[in-house]
Amino acid sequence: MKMNLKSVLLGATASVFLLAGLNVQARAEFPEKPVEMTVLFGGTAQTIGQLLADLMSKNLANPVVAVSRTGGGGAVGYSHVQSTAADGYNVVWNSNSVSTSHYRGNMKFNYEAFTPIARVSVETPALAVSADSGWKSLEDMAKAVKAGDSKLKVGISGNGSFTHLTSAALFDKMGIADKIVYVPYGKGKAPVELLAKRVDAAVQWPGQFIPHQQAGKLSILCVTGKDRIPQLKDTPSCAEAGATDLNITMWRGLAAPAGTPADVVAKLQDAAKAAIASDEFQSAAGKIGFEASFLPADEFGSLIASDDAAISDLMGKLGLKK
Repeated sequence: MKMNLKSVLLGATASVFLLAGLNVQARAEFPEKPVEMTVLFGGTAQTIGQLLADLMSKNLANPVVAVSRTGGGGAVGYSHVQSTAADGYNVVWNSNSVSTSHYRGNMKFNYEAFTPIARVSVETPALAVSADSGWKSLEDMAKAVKAGDSKLKVGISGNGSFTHLTSAALFDKMGIADKIVYVPYGKGKAPVELLAKRVDAAVQWPGQFIPHQQAGKLSILCVTGKDRIPQLKDTPSCAEAGATDLNITMWRGLAAPAGTPADVVAKLQDAAKAAIASDEFQSAAGKIGFEASFLPADEFGSLIASDDAAISDLMGKLGLKK
């Protein structure tokens, strides 16, 4: 059978357009397989991350699966995600730790190795002590430390971690930085260490302390943001309590390897936004002690950049930068 050249070319052109159309359709159906969310820490970070993954799964064609990859102040998880393909199938439940881990020297890359997806929540660290310490306020603690001969043992998530940075800034403001010994621990062990009296104080997330304060075993002296938080309306900010101008909070959100396609980022952003707006997520915020606080990808990216500069400056001043 003879075929003229014109017919062959027309048929080939039609095939190209058909394949292009199929490719666009395939991209529009992201995700075509499960999306893996790397969780960097235990405690409330893991609790919130797992809930977020479950709720996002309801708004996507395939589930979001939370996988714990802890260690190195977040460096282990960040390094894993950074090494994966920029296709949206590997994301990280990130935080300010992307900057603290970098400036601590645990990661050669910084926040620019990731494409922001959405900010999800904000948490304000809290300072807690044993209820039988006799300290009813931040000033009580500072006076006792200044008058005593021994140093205050303060629990932190790890050397150079966000809680270490927050603690150092707080105690520097109170004039007792030279009388602190930092005791690193991990995986949400702050209440355990305090209850066992292996440390005298700890800076960690309110959700870890609130049940023990309600049971009369721990006392939360202040929170490190400039304002009080809804879950602890009767607890002053550390700035109110004597640490003038202190204002340190932690954001958490989602990011993917740099270069992830914009349409994929948009789909993940929309799923995160719907999850955050759900009654289940809002209820968890009140119970656990965090603020549900959505920001879209572009605004989240601006926040990360400005926060990185502030963290770099603060770690440099406190001698924590490598």
